[in-house]
Amino acid sequence: MSLPQPVPPSWKDLGKSSNDLLGKDFPFQGTSLEVKTKTPSDVTFKVGGSRDAKTDTITGDIEAKYTNRKYGLTFTQTWTTSNVLRSLVEVENQIAKGLKLDVTTALNPNKNDKTALFNAAYKQSGVHTRAALDLFKGPTFTADTVLGRDGFLVGAEAGYNLTDGNITRYALAAGYNAPEYAITFHGLNNLNTFSASYYHRVSSSVEAGAKAVYDSKATHGGVGIEVGAKTYLDPAAFVKAKINNFGVIALGYTQTLRPGVKAAFGLALDTQKLNNPDPAGPTHKVGLSLIFDS
Repeated sequence: MSLPQPVPPSWKDLGKSSNDLLGKDFPFQGTSLEVKTKTPSDVTFKVGGSRDAKTDTITGDIEAKYTNRKYGLTFTQTWTTSNVLRSLVEVENQIAKGLKLDVTTALNPNKNDKTALFNAAYKQSGVHTRAALDLFKGPTFTADTVLGRDGFLVGAEAGYNLTDGNITRYALAAGYNAPEYAITFHGLNNLNTFSASYYHRVSSSVEAGAKAVYDSKATHGGVGIEVGAKTYLDPAAFVKAKINNFGVIALGYTQTLRPGVKAAFGLALDTQKLNNPDPAGPTHKVGLSLIFDS
């Protein structure tokens, strides 16, 4: 008798280990600040803001999140500096075990823009499937499924326009997840964009990964390649580095200053234009991120 299979990752989380390694903790686009607090009644407040180094644009948002663990209910309300109001209501494991339902809405009174998205996700041993209905765009129905067995993963996604009666997009993926490494292949954008990613936990303190992307419709052609690594200096600090085939090197350093206080520094250098003297200009970039979490 075979052992029960673990729940596979969702479609959006396929290749997550590699994407996080190469995409997170590099705050070189500007300066950002995030403050989180939590009340005894399970209400979490988060205030975030960022300044783009290139445009000097400052954006921010304030978020309130209430969680009722007894009934599996979560309500999140966000107000941004662009005057966009977002609401999210989530219910999990109430109608059936492994089933999660949520409704996401957004309203911009200045532009009279509104969105409403209904989502459903169901996960059990060996399967993770999701469906979404966008009421004001199309309406469009999107569904994806990931099947997993003994570490092997296969997945597919498709979008369908209910008004026009045609498929708007489709994609396929396959991969293999092991405790120390993961390999993922994607065919996206109606199988016009292909990517392959690799992640390896070399040791308890060292991680490495790489990603290659080929877009058949790109004007420049060729394959974009990016490789990176992460190493922990101690339990409170780590360093990340990555480089792509365009010669851009990115460095990131994250330090936990004290419990609940984290600082991250980022630097990006274009090795083909090292003579540019302005580190905050369009060629080289620096940035800082501070997170306070009580």
